[in-house]
Amino acid sequence: MENKGATYRLTRAGREAWESEDVAVPADYRRILWMMDFHGHAGVVQNLLRHYPRDVLDEWLVEMSELGLIEPVPAGGREDLDETPRLESTMKLGKLQLAEAQQAGAALARTGAYLATSRLKGRHAPDKAPADTVVLIVEDDPDQRALADLRVSMAGYKVRVASSVNGFLQSMLDDGPPDLLLLDIELPDGDGFEVLAKMRRHHTFGALPIVLLTAKNEAEDIGKGLVMGADGYVTKPYTKSILADVIRRVLQQGA
Repeated sequence: MENKGATYRLTRAGREAWESEDVAVPADYRRILWMMDFHGHAGVVQNLLRHYPRDVLDEWLVEMSELGLIEPVPAGGREDLDETPRLESTMKLGKLQLAEAQQAGAALARTGAYLATSRLKGRHAPDKAPADTVVLIVEDDPDQRALADLRVSMAGYKVRVASSVNGFLQSMLDDGPPDLLLLDIELPDGDGFEVLAKMRRHHTFGALPIVLLTAKNEAEDIGKGLVMGADGYVTKPYTKSILADVIRRVLQQGA
């Protein structure tokens, strides 16, 4: 994020503030920290200017730096936290996880869908009818997005759509969290696995039901989703009945 020539990056304290929803940090500051953690400084100022005047935003960034929530990036420095491990370095699957990934792969090949039943055990079932249930679809391909919108709508759910990570963030910030997130993995401005991992670290959004909607069905990719905390998978191409069944079962709604 740039401010009068400076480029800022999140500090560990800043990341912890948005992940824990620390009420000692103003909500507007947590909103900025949230966006910085997903996007770094690139493009964030342009998006924030839709919500805040530039002079106000500049003063806030200076104050956030003084509070230790963000810091200027030194010349030649990285825009992300150097001490934060990248997703690829954390993907060491244990034997049980690998076995579950292989089981998931077999299910995906056979039926086109898989549910992480271990994550669903003990989850409180929301007292909502499908007509009152909001599904947010994040998919960059226009045809696939329209298809998913049609099929989820035909299943009786309310639908919101986004075509990118940034669109997902704006939908979350402007309209609040959905009841279920249907998430593509390959997005133009980010990676669905990274979105999943960051959501799972959040104090409130960590329990949000998330289903990956993807063409990826290799054991390594499935394993990533399992480690990051996906509740289910649907592979493309898929039918309305498969998608509706996965959503219903993840939300633990009656048939």
